[in-house]
Order: sequence, then C-alpha cells, then structure tokens
Amino acid sequence: MKIFCDLAADDATLTLLKDGVTPHELVFPAAPAPSVLSKSGSDPALADADIAFGQPDAAAVLNAPKLRWLHISSAGYTRYDTPEFHKAAAERKLIVTNSSSVYAEPCAEHVLAFMLANARNLPDALKAGSTGDTSSWLRLRNTSTLLRGQRVLILGFGNIGRHLVALLRPFGMQIEALRRKPGPTEGVSMIIREQLPQALARADHVINVLPASASSTCFISSAEFAAMKKGAVLYNVGRGATVDHEALLAALTSGHLAAAWLDVTEPEPLPSGHPLLKVPNCFITPHITGGHRNELQMLVRHFLKNLPLFLEGAPLQDRVM
Repeated sequence: MKIFCDLAADDATLTLLKDGVTPHELVFPAAPAPSVLSKSGSDPALADADIAFGQPDAAAVLNAPKLRWLHISSAGYTRYDTPEFHKAAAERKLIVTNSSSVYAEPCAEHVLAFMLANARNLPDALKAGSTGDTSSWLRLRNTSTLLRGQRVLILGFGNIGRHLVALLRPFGMQIEALRRKPGPTEGVSMIIREQLPQALARADHVINVLPASASSTCFISSAEFAAMKKGAVLYNVGRGATVDHEALLAALTSGHLAAAWLDVTEPEPLPSGHPLLKVPNCFITPHITGGHRNELQMLVRHFLKNLPLFLEGAPLQDRVM
C-alpha cells in the first residue's frame, strides 16, 4: 500500500515511521504541513495513496480515488467535520481517525495546572515574590482556596474529560459533564443541553473542551455567562470560536466571572491591543495544551498502533467517521 504523510518531522521520527510501515511505501508532499495545527496544500502524491496520515487538504482527500483511511495528526478535525465531507466519506466508506488519545493527557494536565494556579493565586504570588514588603502576603494566603469539594462542569466529554476526571478524583470534587450523547461514567453526573443553565449555576469551575463546529460557535455567550455562579472560573482548552469573546470580556470586567484561563482564542494569536490582553483576571497561554516532549513520535506510534488494525479490518482507535 501507499501511505501519504505530510507530517513535518525530524529524522528520528521519520525513521520510526518508515520502519513501522515496512513493507508499505511512504510518499510525501513537496511541502509538508508546518505543524499539526496547519493543513498542507493539495499534492498529486495524495491521488495515488491508500492511506493518508497528517493534515491533508479536505477537498484533495475526497478527490483521492484510492484512499481508504485518513488518520489525522491532531485531536481537532474541524476542516473535515462538514456535512459534505461526512456524506462523501460515508458513501466512499472512507475511515477517518484522529489523534485524540495522544493529546488527552497533556490537555487534562494543562487544565489541572490552570485550576491549581488559580486556586493558589500563583500569578499574583509569583509577582509578589519573596520581597521585604510582606503586606500582600497575608492577603494571598487568605484568598488562596482548595479544590476539595468544589463543583466542576465539563463542556464536551471525551478523552480529555475522562483523563481530567481521573486527575481530579483525589480532590473529591463534584463533577458534571455535558455531552451530546450522555452515557454512564463513574464519578460524573451527565447532563443534557436543556439542563445546562442549572449546571452552570452550580459550578465553581466551567471547563470548555468543545471542538469547533457549526453548532458550537459562541456556545458560551452572554446567556451562559449570566447563568454562571458569581465568582466562577472559566477554562477554555477547546477552540477559541466556541466562546463569545465580547461576552467573556463583559463577564470578567463586571466581576461576575472571577477569572478566565484560556489556551485558545479567536483569532489566534489575539491582535496587539485586544481588550482581553489587558484584563488582569484573564490568563492566556499560546495554544500549547496538547504539546509535550516527543509529541511527533507519539503521533507516529499512535498511527502505527492503528495500522495493523486497519489491515486486519479490526476497529480502529479514535475513529470519528
């Protein structure tokens, strides 16, 4: 088989991939995708491929007549998540998987880091440092909080949510989760969309891991912020477009929302002078939640784990279509 790969990787990672797919043939585009967040352009090498691994152009995928399996090198798959692509993939029996398993653990740990930094007043404490002026020390001590017993609401419950629940379990937190198709999960109370306002009113921490889609654009807007408990904290590691930034700014500046911790924004990066960059209780990291050492090798190992399953006709991990 021919395996198209547009992953821009170092020599060691490419060697791992080449050795792992033997005796199948690897083919590469003239210009690989610069990162897992970027798509590559259309390339003639894809037209003759049986399998594609990376971020190939969506239209080119559907115009590749031999393609039987697309493995996406990211957890998000927005560019492929359209009615047209779903319909065409179903008609062609094209299997589509993503790399959600690779990114679930680092994303969950990033959220926990956000939560602990917020609870322990780390931004202000690090600014204060260990200086001779101790006037702020008592305030920092007295306003630091514990996560134990607090309520968490997770919006979008998949691999990241499951990993996060495991990390939060030792803190004895009460956890609710919104999912399109709720199912029983130990230690988590599942809710449906109609129950969202009541759940928002109970939550001390609202964690958004929703992917970008037509139905999730500005999913959290003025009505949702108004429904949140005063003093709640929002964390967004899903996609920036799922949160109405103007409504977020209003909730932060009014004091209704205690803080926001964002790893994603719309657009990315925010332009210089954007109001959210000036709000003292808004903390932004540059879309790094999924990043971790040896990330590319982990992506390759995930693909190689699925490859023999595909060849055997067995169910694949992280199948999305």
